Amino acid sequence: MTFPAIGLSLGRNAISFDFIFMLTANDNTIPDARERLDEVLAGGARHVGFKDVGLPFDELKDLADRIRAAGGRSYLEVVSLEREAELASAEAAVRLDVDCLLGGIRPSEVTRIISRNPIRYFPFPGRVTGHPSVLEGSIDEIVESAQSLAALEGVHGLDLLAYRFSGDVPACMRAVCEASGKPVVVAGSIDSEARVQAVAAAGAVGFTVGTAALTGEFPADGKGVTAQVRSVLAMTNRAARISTVPRRIALVAHNARKAQLTAWVGRHVHVLERQRLVCTGGTGTMLREAHPSLVIHRLQRGTRGGDQQLGSLVATGELDAVIFFADPKANYSNDVDLIALTRLAIMHDTPIVCSPTAADLVLMACEGVGGTIV
Repeated sequence: MTFPAIGLSLGRNAISFDFIFMLTANDNTIPDARERLDEVLAGGARHVGFKDVGLPFDELKDLADRIRAAGGRSYLEVVSLEREAELASAEAAVRLDVDCLLGGIRPSEVTRIISRNPIRYFPFPGRVTGHPSVLEGSIDEIVESAQSLAALEGVHGLDLLAYRFSGDVPACMRAVCEASGKPVVVAGSIDSEARVQAVAAAGAVGFTVGTAALTGEFPADGKGVTAQVRSVLAMTNRAARISTVPRRIALVAHNARKAQLTAWVGRHVHVLERQRLVCTGGTGTMLREAHPSLVIHRLQRGTRGGDQQLGSLVATGELDAVIFFADPKANYSNDVDLIALTRLAIMHDTPIVCSPTAADLVLMACEGVGGTIV
């Protein structure tokens, strides 16, 4: 389930800009991926990817399962742009049961393979050629391709090879992020904090990093992959302060707390105007009337399934935070809905807060959005 103007976050605390660690080198999953995965997870990364070549299938399946068991999100990257290989990667994504498929240039064929599975798909925009791949064409041509891809129902975001483009990379990233209307992940040759900062400023939701960290190219407090991951996470957190990505925030309140939520929203209208807001039906109607400047997407009323719709958005990674002003004296039926939503938020690492002071902390992470940060 999706709704207008809302895209897919990377899924891990997406109040922050984030990154995907790729366990790959020379277009193969690295031989010691299992050992390196332990180090990656120890460093704090929760988005981890690999390719469907380089290890036996059962070992790749074990990687995907271990990423998920650790509370992470798994990504499979298309190996080759040859048709047979690309479709084989799509088939592997289904068999491996990964969360996301990155790359590729044949969305109409790939979506037929993965569409009946809970896999998020981020193909390459633009004209991608060669091995290793490069991004060719003008910025206008790349933007046109991005818009066409983003219009496809089975495409959840874009995988932009920005630093494989020979033109103005920051301008290309900004143009694609502004025009696509869906999340953009930047891939290829991210090897410095300056590039991480540029990706954030352009409006991408994150980036991939692999070889540079595996070979120790980032400045770190120690040796090894764990130290590299911590270094990249620190860079990512700094870059989040200049991120221009609007946050997807759910605003909900039990009846006894609706007035409190209205007052809280009134204190933060200047920040919330720059975010993408979703509410259950009654809360959405109330906030639209009280604060007409807000653009709010309404779901069903809570009693008609709105809370379950919110849960679905959390499960598919389409919310960055849930602000739910809960009535501590609510009856059991309300408790059940809140407990179910909280369970999903914990499982998918989505912040959920239930009081004004906690909600203030969520908004503090959004203060930089739109020019004032996943």
